[in-house]
Amino acid sequence: MDKKSILGFVIVSLLFVGYSIYNSKQQLKYQEQLTAWQNYQDSLARANAPEVPADSLEYTAPEADSPEEVLQRKVAVVGETLAAASEGEEQIVTVENDVLKIDFSTRGGRVKDVTLKEYTKYAPRGERNEQVKLFDPESANFSMLFHLKRDNKFIPVNTMNYNFTAEPVRTLEDNTQSVVFRLPVSETSYLEYEYLVHNTQTPSSDYLVDFDVRMVNMAAELAGQSNFELGWSNTSYQNEKGFKNENMYTTLAYRLPGEASIEDLGMSEEAKSEEITTPINWVAFKQQFFSSVFIAPDNVASANLSFSTEKEGSGYIKDFSSKMIVPLMKDKTSYDFAFYFGPNRYSILKDVTVGDEGEEIHIERLIPLGWGIIGWINRWCVIPVFDFLRNYIGSFGIIILILAVLIRLVISPMTYKSYVSMAKMRIIKPQVDELNKKYPKQEDAMKRQQATMELYKKMGINPMGGCIPMLIQFPILIAMFRFFPASIELRDQPFLWADDLSSFDSIVNLPFSIPFYGDHVSLFALLMALSTFAYSYYNYQQTASSQPQMAGMKFMMVYLMPLMLLFWFNSYSSGLCYYYLLSNLFTIGQTQFIRRFVDDNKLHAAMQANAAKKMNGKKSRFQLRYEELMREAEAANRNKKK
Repeated sequence: MDKKSILGFVIVSLLFVGYSIYNSKQQLKYQEQLTAWQNYQDSLARANAPEVPADSLEYTAPEADSPEEVLQRKVAVVGETLAAASEGEEQIVTVENDVLKIDFSTRGGRVKDVTLKEYTKYAPRGERNEQVKLFDPESANFSMLFHLKRDNKFIPVNTMNYNFTAEPVRTLEDNTQSVVFRLPVSETSYLEYEYLVHNTQTPSSDYLVDFDVRMVNMAAELAGQSNFELGWSNTSYQNEKGFKNENMYTTLAYRLPGEASIEDLGMSEEAKSEEITTPINWVAFKQQFFSSVFIAPDNVASANLSFSTEKEGSGYIKDFSSKMIVPLMKDKTSYDFAFYFGPNRYSILKDVTVGDEGEEIHIERLIPLGWGIIGWINRWCVIPVFDFLRNYIGSFGIIILILAVLIRLVISPMTYKSYVSMAKMRIIKPQVDELNKKYPKQEDAMKRQQATMELYKKMGINPMGGCIPMLIQFPILIAMFRFFPASIELRDQPFLWADDLSSFDSIVNLPFSIPFYGDHVSLFALLMALSTFAYSYYNYQQTASSQPQMAGMKFMMVYLMPLMLLFWFNSYSSGLCYYYLLSNLFTIGQTQFIRRFVDDNKLHAAMQANAAKKMNGKKSRFQLRYEELMREAEAANRNKKK
């Protein structure tokens, strides 16, 4: 080996030995801290061990430390002040405004229970008297995790293990109620939570609870740390009629800073988790019609989000969990957050802002109104009209009826064009049949196609004229599909035999469950499927004679599609099924009305006049180019056969 190789080997060896020594010391230090913490946890477990009768032979109680010994262990680990805070029973502080009732717990200084005073949990008609609770109080967890520096050791602290002291509730000048919790960490330092519950008669403010975290004289205690963790979790109740339908719209969502759209973990019955390594503006435990949202105006650095689904019949929907990392900023002792506890009502959520400048956080995107043009139709057309009608009409069944009429009137020009296009195709069918007879062979398909297109051109027919208007109407159908299941306004609104237009109507409960259908019969879904069959059959009769290719689609369009819709919509919103029923009936009636005013003879005469005019006119550049391409294709086909 040369000198350079020997020198390199020596340097690498020294680095390896040095790293091993350093790592051993770090492992020893960590083990000491871990042992101290485990001793502390073991003391707590022994102190809280259940009492067992002395005459029990199946269980022998472990030897428990005395309360004084347990306290001494706590003092040795976290200090006298913080150890004292782990003792005692939790106290509940209740604060209300016009729309919320909130129970705060001194255990962890957290929100333990939230009741929405204006909404009731689903029950059969006439029995809805239980107010909506957003989550199970026993599952409610909100913790701040950090480390205290004690004798050059870092001791983990979870605020859920300690009782905060509660200050008397104060009412500020603007009728806002201030709830302050304080956790003493040492003789001179403490952690303080302040919740501000507003009462302004403005829903976007009153459903919002400001949450400020203050670290007073905590710099020395938190030395060497760059961040702290916030843990937030709870289990949501089932508040609606159908478990599967409610679960379909229940998920964990979040927003990235600067984005107008939001992300979510998907709507699934399976457990899901996601680790977000970029800043997040807010995290929402979203249910179908209500949400709990944690808002960080200055963003959290990263988060680990997850949910799991409860069993049907348990009374719960999902278990939500989030762990968020917040950077510790130098010389910063106060961190501002907020909670939104309230309904997923678009008119409220779009006005929720944070900060002194009223920054938009786009929390209204929690309502799944659709993307692109579908969302635009809902936000700027359907919702304003729906809200306007609500101001004057009390029955939501009548409102949906008027909405269906208005939409059919708006798209009536497209319906008219679609009918006229199909009528033109029906009129020239004999001429198309003559072309098929003229070019019966497969090798003449190019000529047959060219002649057919020439006939369409001469008669002023767009082959896609009947399809394009239908495609234009499609976004409106999808917009309605998005709007009704997400519209909290339909919740608890009866109409005819349906007791809740936001959920399915049931006229018969089956003693068994049919796969993909369910264990009930929804009359609105059944009527909607029958109206779809009637419309499809009528539409097929109008188009099959003029478009032979439609014959092969008869089974799928006329029979299969209505049956699929019946299975699909049986557990959907009865308001949605009712709207589609009305839309189908109005479309059939509208088509019959147009048919009375469109004379086939006059239309044929106009087509012939248009053809004569075009025969005397010059061909367009596009038409000449198209004919040239067709001739080239035909020549290439002949050469290929040779």
